[in-house]
Amino acid sequence: MTISTEPIGSIPRSSALLAAIAEHAEGRLSDADLKKLQDEATAETLARLEELGCPVLVDGEQAKPSFATYPLTGLKTLDGGGAVIPFADGHTRQLPSLTAGPFRYQVRADTYLRDALRHTSKPVKQAVIAPSALSLLYPAGGIDGYAREVFLEDLVNEAEADIRGCLDAGAHTVQLDFTEGRLSLKLDPSGGLLDDFVALNNRVLDRFSAEERARIGVHTCPGGDLDSTHSLDVDYAGLLPKLFQLKAGKFYVQLASEADPDRVLAVIADHLPSDAKVFIGVTDPIDPRVETAEEVRDRVLAAARHIPVDRLGTTDDCGFSPFADDTSTSRETAFAKIAARVQGTALAAKELGV
Repeated sequence: MTISTEPIGSIPRSSALLAAIAEHAEGRLSDADLKKLQDEATAETLARLEELGCPVLVDGEQAKPSFATYPLTGLKTLDGGGAVIPFADGHTRQLPSLTAGPFRYQVRADTYLRDALRHTSKPVKQAVIAPSALSLLYPAGGIDGYAREVFLEDLVNEAEADIRGCLDAGAHTVQLDFTEGRLSLKLDPSGGLLDDFVALNNRVLDRFSAEERARIGVHTCPGGDLDSTHSLDVDYAGLLPKLFQLKAGKFYVQLASEADPDRVLAVIADHLPSDAKVFIGVTDPIDPRVETAEEVRDRVLAAARHIPVDRLGTTDDCGFSPFADDTSTSRETAFAKIAARVQGTALAAKELGV
């Protein structure tokens, strides 16, 4: 046994790839040429992670427009008036709004996974968007001829197919990105919206066997975009007990940027399901300073005082560039932080004798 360590998902795109994405959006670069450049960026990302000694790889989301909107690429029944996500620094991101049904994913995550697996023999993790996030596509005023419950059933079916496709393609882990969990308590402090989100996600997770759910994880964080968050001021104690009601085998919990990590670890220890593993964040993608391996080691050792080592892993607090246009963290800084995570986790494992 050793201490597992895994990335969350996104790695900043290179300036060349971002320029190509812009050219494609302007009609000056073909679909085929963009796909070729994305594939090259994926291969380079996987190779860099492997060189750093990462036991589990990700494709860095080099071909995704964002962690949340990849299933919508090419969907015609959308307009721009969807939910607005406000960040602490004043900037916002806005989801589109669905205008007609039936709702169907246009792109499934296994397409990214299959492309990645062509470039490596190492285990590859695939992130998918949680159905709770996509439930925000349905407008408050409803859609004529397409009831909300019909939409939700379509969404559950599509989310199941997205996860199952990745499992069938050979994903080491399929990770549901659930950043809206903590945000929901800001939008609705009563917890009703969070309860709805957990229930919807469990409608999907209930469709998988115990063996399959052991390979499914859930990631929570307070958002990470342009070096800002949307819900870091929301008390984790309101989220974590409900988060751990999700029927998943792994949980990836942002922790490095928390003001009182010991308090959060105590909540985790009290509520983590007996058959689940928790990966704590030991590097902060928003902090421009690169953590040392020794700092990471100490964070792991602190966590091990609360959580049995056989149920403990490490991760990054969040993806480094969840939206493709986020260049607030450089590609080199991201890889340096990942190296510190891998090295620091190994130091902690040695000290703990595992």
